[in-house]
Amino acid sequence: MTYRFIDTHCHFDFPPFTGDEEQSLALAAQKGVQAIIVPAIEAAYFDRVLDLARYHDVLYAAVGLHPIVIEHHLDEHIDRLEAILQTAEKKRVAIGEIGLDLYRDDPQFERQQRILDAQLRLAKRYDLPVILHSRRTHDTLAMHLKRIDLPRKGVVHGFSGSLQQAQRFIGLGYKIGVGGTITYPRASKTRDVMAQLPLSALLLETDAPDMPLNGFQGQPNRPEQAAGVFSALCELREEPADEIANALLENTHAVFGISL
Repeated sequence: MTYRFIDTHCHFDFPPFTGDEEQSLALAAQKGVQAIIVPAIEAAYFDRVLDLARYHDVLYAAVGLHPIVIEHHLDEHIDRLEAILQTAEKKRVAIGEIGLDLYRDDPQFERQQRILDAQLRLAKRYDLPVILHSRRTHDTLAMHLKRIDLPRKGVVHGFSGSLQQAQRFIGLGYKIGVGGTITYPRASKTRDVMAQLPLSALLLETDAPDMPLNGFQGQPNRPEQAAGVFSALCELREEPADEIANALLENTHAVFGISL
């Protein structure tokens, strides 16, 4: 049986999808992926993700400034983001990808936090959900989300923290993104967390072309692999597969307003 999926996080504006959009979307559709959210990571890419969403029925856009390229962000990019939010755009469903990251040697963490807060305030002003990146920063991120309380909340994507950290985000009203990490047997902590969280808190994602599934290391990840993430999730959960599939769609609609 082929279930229907929404990939809530795919960088479809990057290779290998660039110039191969139609074929890539056809492959995704064959695996049941019927909608894809494409988050921007910097101001230079805002127009291209918006154009993709306008041109392809199944694509939806998010615009935001990602912490991993902190050196690319200028103060005026916040103004550029707000200018985009002021225009009517039915396929723009979130602010993202935004967040915090302590992976790099020089993360400019204070500046990361200022840019995050500015974007959270825009999400509040324009009543949009957020797509959140967090690497080694879950507790700090939760503090910011508690302080700037958003009406629409959002998702902490690619989550690999502890059960307690996940529960804190859920307690603040946020969903948890489930990706390819759970296909790796060695990722026992993340697999255990995804098995224990309430089904109502989970969203399906690939983070393609990043985060390849187990068995596909060294290859670009693809949106059709949402089906593989779903299969791995079904192995971890006690609920029937159709109940999990329906819940993932309902959860996605609740956050982003996307219906299939």
